[in-house]
Amino acid sequence: MNLRTGDLAAALERPLAPLWVVYGDELLAQEASDAIRAAARRQGFDERETLVVNKSFRWNELTLAAGNLSLFGGNKLIDLRIPTGKPGRDGGEALQRYATAPPSGVFTLISLPMLDWQAKKTTWFKTLAAAATTLEFIAPDLAHLPAWIAQRLAAQKQSASADALEFIAHHVEGNLLAAHQEIRKLGLLHGEGELSLADVETAVLNVARYNISMLREALLASDPARCARLLDGLRGESVAPPLVLWAFTTEIRTLIRLRAAIDHGQPLSALFKAERIADPTRQRMMRDTLNRLSLPQLHTALRHAARIDRIIKGIASGEAWDEFLALALRVTGKGK
Repeated sequence: MNLRTGDLAAALERPLAPLWVVYGDELLAQEASDAIRAAARRQGFDERETLVVNKSFRWNELTLAAGNLSLFGGNKLIDLRIPTGKPGRDGGEALQRYATAPPSGVFTLISLPMLDWQAKKTTWFKTLAAAATTLEFIAPDLAHLPAWIAQRLAAQKQSASADALEFIAHHVEGNLLAAHQEIRKLGLLHGEGELSLADVETAVLNVARYNISMLREALLASDPARCARLLDGLRGESVAPPLVLWAFTTEIRTLIRLRAAIDHGQPLSALFKAERIADPTRQRMMRDTLNRLSLPQLHTALRHAARIDRIIKGIASGEAWDEFLALALRVTGKGK
């Protein structure tokens, strides 16, 4: 059973099902797991055994742990952690057997990292998801991050202006664990009440993590300021220019295929299916971008990308990172 994250607190007040699976963002999944373990202890699962799946782990350890109940203790909590999210063939088979027949007197919590769509389609995960109470935690995106920060500040009886919340969000984007640490630091440095922008600017470090997926999202969202910030961050983290160029060309070529097909009268819904673009948010951003850019404009952007490729290879003059910014402005409609 998939459980909505907002329903977790209420679910922990009821008798617990024997098998739970928690996966997703590190911080949010960790906090949820802590709450689940505490609820299990309150419900009489006094003995706890933690199993961490690594290279030396043998899957019969799970079976042995489930069968090794204390003669004098209460029920048992098995805390199974799979940091890679990849149990392997033996592990997948073991998890399927375990989920099909959970041992009596045992509460099992299985912790996984963020899983991609391929992992969610594996037989072992689908078997777990069908048998367990399952929670997926997705970190808030940049648009929703200020509200998340405000909620965390409120929990420590602090508040901040919209400008201050935006400042924090931009400095911790993509790194929710660091965001949590910065919020805790604000609680230690300042008392209860309103935090000024100056308070925040002095205390909050730039701990944002930047990745190529964020850049692709910012391009489609027509957000030139965020593109510039992400390009600066990627450059500062020494991301290879060919990888950045790949992000640009991938999006531009997809947009060209879609725009050309639309211009020939094909319905966008069918095109999304053909391109395997299923995420509603990505579909919306693609639609907005296609409404804004013509096929000639997209071909010009692709020629610009080809010129950057020659710069990277050393057969044309110029600075690749400057050209990346110019290309971002072109795609977002703010450049020529």
